[in-house]
Amino acid sequence: MSRRILVVEDEAPIRDMLCFVLEQNGYQTSTAGDFDTAINQLAEPYPDLVLLDWMLPGGSGIQIAKKMKQHELTRSIPIIMITARGEEEDKVRGLEVGADDYVTKPFSPKELMARIKAVIRRVAPTSLDEVIEVQGLKLDPVSHRVMVADTALDMGPTEFRLLHFFMTHPERVYSREQLLDHVWGTNVYVEDRTVDVHIRRLRKAIGDQGHDRLIQTVRGSGYRFSVK
Repeated sequence: MSRRILVVEDEAPIRDMLCFVLEQNGYQTSTAGDFDTAINQLAEPYPDLVLLDWMLPGGSGIQIAKKMKQHELTRSIPIIMITARGEEEDKVRGLEVGADDYVTKPFSPKELMARIKAVIRRVAPTSLDEVIEVQGLKLDPVSHRVMVADTALDMGPTEFRLLHFFMTHPERVYSREQLLDHVWGTNVYVEDRTVDVHIRRLRKAIGDQGHDRLIQTVRGSGYRFSVK
């Protein structure tokens, strides 16, 4: 499933150019040209990354970044600030409020794509084929096995996909709807509560050594995979 990027930029030609470049590189896009629209776009389905202009009608990118970091459902979404401001103190200020990177206009599409890929790698550093290990729980996507020490755990294919998604997207809260989209796919009709059933099965499958505590219920919001 392709990642979705929210482009927050008040200049329509730049906004259109950014969307064109992103879509050419396989990303889905949504857009906002002012502060209020950007805030309204930060809802389900949440973007995987936000390209955020500094100066906007109705507010600033800095204010949006602060709001994102104050709310549990948006605080883990990576932010790349895009601005004409090149002064060092402005860059520092952007990073201090939670931006993950900073691109100064004018920039080349190639540079922007490199920055986006680097930020996404930092947020979800594992590739689809890499063995992932968290506190002794090891998942191998190629052999389709989950191991604790030398013991293979028994779980169904949906629980395996769910665990793989959680382990490659740690420390971020996902609603049931988001988990359905990411794990089951957008063209499959499944009840929201089905997610709860599979979460219970997954916790049972990995619970013998206490790994079930890694899958945390966030009241009123969804689920998070966390070692904290």
